[in-house]
Amino acid sequence: MAYLLNLVNFSGKKGELTVLDNADSLLPFKIKRVFYIYHVDDSIRGGHRHHQTVQAAICIHGSCTVHIDDGEKQEEFLLNNPSICLILETKDWHTMYNFSKDAILLVFASTTFDEKDYIFQPYHAKYDTL
Repeated sequence: MAYLLNLVNFSGKKGELTVLDNADSLLPFKIKRVFYIYHVDDSIRGGHRHHQTVQAAICIHGSCTVHIDDGEKQEEFLLNNPSICLILETKDWHTMYNFSKDAILLVFASTTFDEKDYIFQPYHAKYDTL
């Protein structure tokens, strides 16, 4: 099941600094791809899981909600703090929604893009309409 990591954050009069120092030891994978999602309307993003890819998601600006279904348990995560990182495992069928107008969701992935890695079939029938 997906889980949250607290990132190292320094706060002071000059602002905030969040660090992913030595990311390969902090994250449960070596980063092979980086992408970010922004300017999202009322759409639901995601709607898949992966055969091999593990991901780390950080909402670096604004907020969004991530719904996770690992086939046994479902959970929602509100990402609204850039010093919180959500780890998505391969079994985590996920959707992202309720993006604030200013949201920027940064994602690190353990693999390069491969369309054959995606599994769009949800565990539960209620997601078939996404």
